[in-house]
Parts: sequence; C-alpha cells; structure tokens
Amino acid sequence: MTTDIFKLIFHHDQRLDKLDQESTRENPKKRESSLQDFMKPDPTYSRFYFTGTDLNDERFGLNVLSSYKELISALESAFHDKRAFTQKSEFSSFRQAIEDLNIGETIILTDETEFRYNISELHLNNNSNDNSNNSHYKGALRKAIEDDHIVLYKVQSKDGFDLQMFSKKNVYRDMFFPLQKLVPGHFRFFSINGKKFNTERHFYFETWTLDRPPHGFEEVHPETVL
Repeated sequence: MTTDIFKLIFHHDQRLDKLDQESTRENPKKRESSLQDFMKPDPTYSRFYFTGTDLNDERFGLNVLSSYKELISALESAFHDKRAFTQKSEFSSFRQAIEDLNIGETIILTDETEFRYNISELHLNNNSNDNSNNSHYKGALRKAIEDDHIVLYKVQSKDGFDLQMFSKKNVYRDMFFPLQKLVPGHFRFFSINGKKFNTERHFYFETWTLDRPPHGFEEVHPETVL
C-alpha cells in the first residue's frame, strides 16, 4: 500500500464579514441592529487546505507526494473553465502558475478574460514577527471573494509547500471527484472537517493514529459517495 497521504481540509460557511474584522475600525458591538440587517443573509465563503505526507521518508508538504503532478492535474480538471492569473502573468497551466509563485504569493482563478486588481495586495506577509500588513491583505482577499474569484495561496510547509484556497462558492464537490479517481493507487486521501481540530497533533494525525483517525477525518475510497 502507498505510504503517501493526501489531506484536504475544508471549512464551509465561514462568515465573510469576519474575514477582515481586525481591519475594521468600527466596533460591531456598538452598532444597533435594524430589521433590514436581520433579514439580510450573511455572506459566507469556503476555505480549503491541501497538504500531503510522505510517511516512508517522513516528509511533509503537498509537493513531496510522488503523485504531486497527477494531483495538480486533477485540480486543473476541476477548474478547467477558469483562467489562472498571478502578479506576473496569465498561465494556461495551473501547475506552471504554482511553480512561478514564491511562498505567500497568490493565484487568482476567474471567469474574467483579464484580472484588473493588483494581485500583490493579496500576498501574505511571511515574516511571522510582523503582522502590520494583515488587515491590508485580508481586505483585498475579502474583495476578491466577494467578486466571485477563487484565491489560491502557496504556503510554507515543513519540507516543501502546501496550497490554501478561498472561494465564495463551495467548490468541494467540483474537486472531490477528480481527486477521488487517484485513489487507491496514488495516495490515501483523507477529507477532513476543519472544525474538528485546532492542534498541530491533529494536523499530523497520520503519524500517530493513521488506522484510527479522529472523528471528522474521513478516508476517501473509490466507492465513497457524497
């Protein structure tokens, strides 16, 4: 059996108004709620985190998987109708766009023929000791999500990089079936409800309880149905 583990961590129905809350000067507790505010549905978004583990060599990161190229091709097929933009250019290949990014930089997946925003405003600040630009990128991220763009970040992992995605539409189903086709031959695929854990120990569950994963950590098999 393969020793590669692929994990898709999902957070659904995240409130968009909480995304850049720290950048808002107004204290929401001081606002008086009106009937109109009460009747207005709360805009939400979904967040996905893609990561992998090579158990044989104890390496961690999406790109350490031996089937990394096949995995990215599966994601490409899920978003085959989207254009991929980085700060530098538009790319026809999803994988080429990822390879062009530095850690903390962004790909925009969109239906538009050109992307009018300054994508660099979405980039993460990778200096963990300096959070001065957090409100800046979160405001830009919220705007991109509101405008129906999918935002994909290249983020640091222990031995390579992972990917993190933000989308107003819940695109889980779009990704699930192309990724499911890669099991069991390419990797073991775990679909994880992000609300079920918040510790590093749970994040690396495959190193200590692979055969009995925690509640909410579901292994995907060829026969798995949604």
